[in-house]
Amino acid sequence: MCGRYVLIEKLEAYEQRFHAKAFPAPPRVVLPHFNLGPGALAPVILNTDPNHIRWLRFGMTPFWAKKSMLLFNARSEGDHNSDDNPGFRGARGIITKPAFRKPIRSQRCLVIADAFIEGPKQEKLDKPYLVFIQRRPFAFAGIWDEWADPETGEIISSFAIITTTPNTVLQKIGHHRSPVILHENNERRWLQDIPLSEVTALLDPYPATGMNAYPLDKRIKHPRENDPTLLNPVGPSVVPEKELRIVQDLKLQGMGYTKRDDRPQQGSLELL
Repeated sequence: MCGRYVLIEKLEAYEQRFHAKAFPAPPRVVLPHFNLGPGALAPVILNTDPNHIRWLRFGMTPFWAKKSMLLFNARSEGDHNSDDNPGFRGARGIITKPAFRKPIRSQRCLVIADAFIEGPKQEKLDKPYLVFIQRRPFAFAGIWDEWADPETGEIISSFAIITTTPNTVLQKIGHHRSPVILHENNERRWLQDIPLSEVTALLDPYPATGMNAYPLDKRIKHPRENDPTLLNPVGPSVVPEKELRIVQDLKLQGMGYTKRDDRPQQGSLELL
């Protein structure tokens, strides 16, 4: 499941990429974030306000919940595909799950990201990988909700990332799921009022031809760790290295700061 992801650009870059103006970040927001996990505030674009980037909690609490929850993933198949068959193309059970059936119809969002962190089904983040696509930043398909804390009355806006079956890159890692990454030309469609059949048609895995991954040090499993060195590769990429070049004498471009930044850099990742 996708429980950690990466935000490495400055906020202005996300505004330009998604043609949306960001609301001021709350005090506890951390950017760049090299290890963002459930409970953190993160930038998203809601279907109700597609021209702005807002800050929502990663980990959704349904509006009807009696207590706070952190549903950070929403399974597109719902209760179907219990054996995690990567070739499954059956019913989208998400449309009937109590926590998700309302949001998938009317509360969708774009979850902004530059890469995500995943591990094998068994070892999980004891054997982590950085997974990325050639185009970044990109958007996960997300859903959101608002919940009123019964004790304080505070309204908590939160989101979950929709997951689907794995492509061959995720299978090589040994993971049984993949977050839904939207193609750029479908991002605005995801936010529009379209038929439910068109919504569920967008929940396929991202093509493996545009994706790669490489192993990381398992230090990243600790949620409080957050620095650029977390993204340094500790082994070869899962797709042959002729398609990926690690440039050690440059900064983490795209996985770090801009060239105008004079802070120390740790390495670089360059797609060929």
